[in-house]
Amino acid sequence: MITHIVMWKFLDEADGRPKADNLVLVRSRLEALRPLIPEILSMELHQDIGADREPYDMVLVTRFANPEDLKRYQNHPAHKEVSRFVSGVRSARAVVDYQTDL
Repeated sequence: MITHIVMWKFLDEADGRPKADNLVLVRSRLEALRPLIPEILSMELHQDIGADREPYDMVLVTRFANPEDLKRYQNHPAHKEVSRFVSGVRSARAVVDYQTDL
């Protein structure tokens, strides 16, 4: 099993919207991928609760059966569209992918 974790820091304002509005849009666009991309075994989205002084704003945790399924997800046109949108409203991104034997 492959776990794919992505964290973002969002710009205070982007695309004419405040950060809070863009967080809502990103969440809804990512959640919309679930029924479109069957390779996604599970998806979790969480917003930071503000306990740290320099937190990332949102984290995405997705799981896939194998590296090929992760690649299909990453290359899916709907994912690429969401990724382009997120790139325009974020200031930073961090990614970790790891494999477990489950």
